[in-house]
Amino acid sequence: MSHLRTAAFAMIFAASPALGDDVTDTLDSAMAAYADGDISYAIEELDYAKQLLQSMQTGALADFLPEAPDGWSREDDSELGAGMAMFGGGTGASARYFNDAGEEYTLTILADSPMITMMSGMITNAAMMGLKMERVGREKFVNQDGELSGLIGNRILVQASGADIETMKNALGQIDYKALGSFGE
Repeated sequence: MSHLRTAAFAMIFAASPALGDDVTDTLDSAMAAYADGDISYAIEELDYAKQLLQSMQTGALADFLPEAPDGWSREDDSELGAGMAMFGGGTGASARYFNDAGEEYTLTILADSPMITMMSGMITNAAMMGLKMERVGREKFVNQDGELSGLIGNRILVQASGADIETMKNALGQIDYKALGSFGE
């Protein structure tokens, strides 16, 4: 193993904060495996570190989802983050809101996913396509058969579905879109 390659590998992780957490421990393990010449295990450890980091990012994205309104409950979707790999990557958070009257709706936020690129043309050209638009604060949402979809900063998709438009617009109005637009930057 070349000392130059080992030094280059170490420099990649030098920018990682020494937090003494699972991510740093896993990166240290990957570096040790690499130094020992065990490339397969180093790759496994790097993949695991990536999963840990994505999980942290998903948690940060979920913080943008509003609390349940009075009389409602919120249940976070813990499966969405893992399912993002099926859609080509990115980060996602989702929550189901429900009440005792049997009403419910879902809010979903997806960031940096190839799926957003596919939908962005429809969202940005919605008026030209004859789709109905709804405004939530300064943000515009496409109303497609009662599902609201908005594009924030050309890389974050926010969707609401399952309830009447006004209920979902009220929930969407609780999101800090300025901060959400800076997510991950």
